[in-house]
Amino acid sequence: MNRFLLGGLAVLALFAIALFWLQGRAQVEAGAPPPDGLASFDPEDLPSAAIDDVVGPTPPEATDLTREQRRFGRYDRDSDGRITRNEMLSTRTAAFRKLDQDGNNLLTFEEWAVTTVDKFEHADVNHDDWLTPEEFGRTAPPRTGPKPRCSC
Repeated sequence: MNRFLLGGLAVLALFAIALFWLQGRAQVEAGAPPPDGLASFDPEDLPSAAIDDVVGPTPPEATDLTREQRRFGRYDRDSDGRITRNEMLSTRTAAFRKLDQDGNNLLTFEEWAVTTVDKFEHADVNHDDWLTPEEFGRTAPPRTGPKPRCSC
């Protein structure tokens, strides 16, 4: 018990010494002369920060695309307004490589992409082997309820 009492008193004594030392140092600095060069300081000599006449680059225009139009644009690689079968399947190649862990290509792309091909054929109503924006809307994943809130 005596050790705790002596330790507490030592901490209080060191705190009091530090407090008096800092107060004494502040008084000395307040009475010190200004550094050389600041005696003739004029605020008018500072550069101006006015930016009224500064012209920068024009930011790009923001377009009001719907969620479905943005999704269509991601698939339409050549921006011709229609999605070919190859454009639809091109986004799936990285996922295929992830599935083929050993690299022996035993899992063929057609076997893996059967759901994508079925989705494309279901969306391609007129069977012309490309999707218009209206047809592409049929490939959208079903909307679920609102996103769950973060529990962090």
